Amino acid sequence: MKTTRRSPYASAVATLVTLAIPAFLAACANDATRSLEPSLPKALASVQPDLGTCGNLAAPAGSTLVFHVYARGVQIYRWTGTSWQLYGPNAVLSSDAEGNSTVGTHSPGPTWETNSGSKAVGTAIDRCTVDPNAVQWLSLSAKSSGAGALNGVTFVQRVNTVGGKAPATGGTVIGEEIRVAYSAEYFFY
Repeated sequence: MKTTRRSPYASAVATLVTLAIPAFLAACANDATRSLEPSLPKALASVQPDLGTCGNLAAPAGSTLVFHVYARGVQIYRWTGTSWQLYGPNAVLSSDAEGNSTVGTHSPGPTWETNSGSKAVGTAIDRCTVDPNAVQWLSLSAKSSGAGALNGVTFVQRVNTVGGKAPATGGTVIGEEIRVAYSAEYFFY
């Protein structure tokens, strides 16, 4: 019979690991309801975006900001034969302006979906042109579904847009698709 000698150090480590695993699992179980998405500190929940001359995009009275993201991607347009028609966005949502922390996606609908599965679908209410070379700022009504950061969202603002505007020149073939780079900030209430 072969025997293996264990040092006292190895025995101590084995004991610590044996005790640590159940404690770690118990701690994780308590975090099961914690959202995987960033949440706004309470101090930021009352901050509104600077709308400048676009006061018509203000959130309804009594609204509470619950989620704020930065979008980077494209606005997709299709040529109808007479004009470029917006098909929708294809963008990555991040919790930081540099795009280092992906928290979801933005797709046609317009639809925003977080990594945990909560979703909001918007309908434009009002628009404001801040930069003639960028897509308009928007206010949108929203219907949300799923648990997570977008749960209960009823209003969205798109502000601080860069790019994304349809080309000034026409397409060559009906159905031709063009993708125009854009970025924006979205505020969810």
